[in-house]
Amino acid sequence: MKRLRWPAGLDTLAYGGDYTPEQWPKPVWQEDVRLMREAGVTMVSVGIFAWALLEPEPGQYEFGWLDHLLDLLHDNGVRVDLATPTVVPPAWFYERHPEALPVNREGVRYAFGSRGAICHSSSDYRRAAVSITEQLGRRYGEHPAVALWHVHNEYGAPVSACYCETSAAAFRTWLAGRYTTVKELNEAWGATFWGQNYNSWEQVQPPRLTPTVGNPAQQLDWVRFTSDALMESFKRERDVLHSLSPGIPVTTNFHAGLAQCDSLDYWAWAQEVDLVTNDHYLTAEADRNHVTLAMTADLTRSLAGGRPWLLLEHSTSAVSWQPRNIAKQPGEMSRNSLAHVARGSDGAMFFQWRNSRFGAEKFHSAMLPQAGIDSRIWREVVRLGQDLDAISPVRGSRVVSDVAMLWDWQSWWAQRLEWRPSVDLDARERAEAWYAAAYDQHLTVDFAHPEADLSGYPLVVVPALYAMTEAAGTNLRRYAEDGGTLVVSCFSGIVDERDTFHLGPHPGALRDVLGLTVEEFTPLPAGDRVRLDNDTTGDVWSEVVTLRGAERIWSYLDGPAAGLPAVTRHACGSGSAWYVSTCLAADGLDAVLRAVIAPTTLTPRDLPRDVEVVERAGSEGRYLFAINHTDDEAKIDIGGPGMELITGDDVVGSLHVPAGGVRVFFRSW
Repeated sequence: MKRLRWPAGLDTLAYGGDYTPEQWPKPVWQEDVRLMREAGVTMVSVGIFAWALLEPEPGQYEFGWLDHLLDLLHDNGVRVDLATPTVVPPAWFYERHPEALPVNREGVRYAFGSRGAICHSSSDYRRAAVSITEQLGRRYGEHPAVALWHVHNEYGAPVSACYCETSAAAFRTWLAGRYTTVKELNEAWGATFWGQNYNSWEQVQPPRLTPTVGNPAQQLDWVRFTSDALMESFKRERDVLHSLSPGIPVTTNFHAGLAQCDSLDYWAWAQEVDLVTNDHYLTAEADRNHVTLAMTADLTRSLAGGRPWLLLEHSTSAVSWQPRNIAKQPGEMSRNSLAHVARGSDGAMFFQWRNSRFGAEKFHSAMLPQAGIDSRIWREVVRLGQDLDAISPVRGSRVVSDVAMLWDWQSWWAQRLEWRPSVDLDARERAEAWYAAAYDQHLTVDFAHPEADLSGYPLVVVPALYAMTEAAGTNLRRYAEDGGTLVVSCFSGIVDERDTFHLGPHPGALRDVLGLTVEEFTPLPAGDRVRLDNDTTGDVWSEVVTLRGAERIWSYLDGPAAGLPAVTRHACGSGSAWYVSTCLAADGLDAVLRAVIAPTTLTPRDLPRDVEVVERAGSEGRYLFAINHTDDEAKIDIGGPGMELITGDDVVGSLHVPAGGVRVFFRSW
């Protein structure tokens, strides 16, 4: 079946939010749709948490309110992203099936009263979820308002794994499919260590609480199983909707930001959705959080294979669940929204449309805030709707990228297990640091799986890849031999997919392409730094590196590896491979990237820091997004003539971007 990649009947950018009219009397619904038209809303998400209203008793359905709502939205030109409400089974379900509540690693069963409290191995949950999905698919599969199916909500949040006996049995079945025999399982898990050999599948359990650290290979397979178990839940509902509503694409909202969900292998999940969608929320107190926003958007686009994707949730201002829920400054909502669009989202959706008056998220901001329409947020919402309409020709175009950065959730899972050389060496931190360095060079980043085709990129950065398959190592060697420039950060290529060391000296999977070996890891005490002979510093980590064909670029001046190579370069075929054996600070990463880029075809833009420039290319021409995160006006040289879409002004030579503002410049082919 050919996949539909965009909401049916939506011929512009998506703009709107999660809509929960069930919290309000019906006269308010009329006001809502009137204000939606005023704000330029084109689509809303409906029914995400409505299972108890749709099926108040087992097998008894009340669809009248939803019928009325969908008709009302359709009559007012608003498309609908209709959810299956399977993230919140009703109280009656848990009364009948208390064993469907998940059990944590310590053996405690969670209680009803939150959301997402589900054992995805429960057959009772599976039947109930499929049943309500079938009811919705049959009733609304051809409704003219429905543009997109939205399965569940944010799989993996707040609970991913369940350690109950039902899950244990499902884990054993999953393992038998992966390893076939118990003997193969013992070999894969290195079970001879600490005498953990199994004689039968029945002896295998989840990695529950143990007196000390458990088997790392067992823990790694458990996280894989958990990701797959949740994905099977999604696929069951998706397949029902594909059958009953074949003209409507099916998605589920990812949490692809590395700070938001760490339990799903989104490379695998992205292959199963018709349209990649993502929810993103700033860490409000983080410094330069617009950089991690850009990183998440680039990662989401990469999951979509470079195709347009959709931001399904973000916030107009403060959220409700961080320690300090900082309000966004004037103009920040627009910059956030348009930055996602710049990096491939064909729209900007929010949680939520109307501010809730009750419940756990009543302090969460909304498109229509508690302050009403006489408020800054509402005025910015209306203006953003106008701006999105003005730039709507960008829909369907693709982002023009410069470099690739490798990321693998399974490697991250393996690296963060217990008893690694240093608790301070964090794959996520290194990925964010290297991404920020590329961002500050004004390079647009694609993320890629380690086994993906990299031939189209002049530069590939590996910020953290502790676990690597032999295939991934071969892929990177061929990339460099064929003329690519590869940059690898420390503690990469150490183990295989079973968390077993590659044979020979470290870094086993990368030893040949890097032209070096690592004799010993020499992590640093907390707070210590090492100096390099190019006036930069590193922290957390250093290594005893022996050159095996590579050349020394910079050396350690002090620390446990004083006098030894810190940064190296190896000529490999017609390309090169660089290695950075410490956690360089920002200035050090900048120095490495400048040195690496110099001989390539890359030409970084000469722009002020935090002036973000990204291009999208479509059938009619190119769209240059300029987002100014600074307090000063920025001027960008753009050459020949074109049009700025937000203002409608003709532009030649230079594009002026006001402080805190956004401009979108279009030039036809």
